[in-house]
Amino acid sequence: MYRFIPFILIATAACAPDTVPVDGMAAFQSQCAACHGANGQGMAVSDGVVAPDLTRISARNGGSYPTDYVMSVIDGFNRGNHVSGVMPRFGDGDLGPIIMTEEDGNPVPVPAELLALSNYIETLQR
Repeated sequence: MYRFIPFILIATAACAPDTVPVDGMAAFQSQCAACHGANGQGMAVSDGVVAPDLTRISARNGGSYPTDYVMSVIDGFNRGNHVSGVMPRFGDGDLGPIIMTEEDGNPVPVPAELLALSNYIETLQR
């Protein structure tokens, strides 16, 4: 009986519905644009706090887009003191279903909306 469990799990996974891809631009407009601007160039938020220009992340990082860092800041995990307390910790909410990405040949679980937001912000780089 127990030897059939792996086959049952595979068959069940094959029947699972596909997740709908998250539109990173739409997610950005609904969750980020109010503070960072529709084009990601930042703006004054409140009490002298200015949301940073997201179009210059790569430039501030020697020309390389730091995907893991950006996702960490959005999520709120391990963001440190360099990010204003005004920025919400989006990881405290629902960032969509978990999808598997790959890093150095290893599977990495990432919320779909978090990945879509980071990928969209990467397209804003100049």
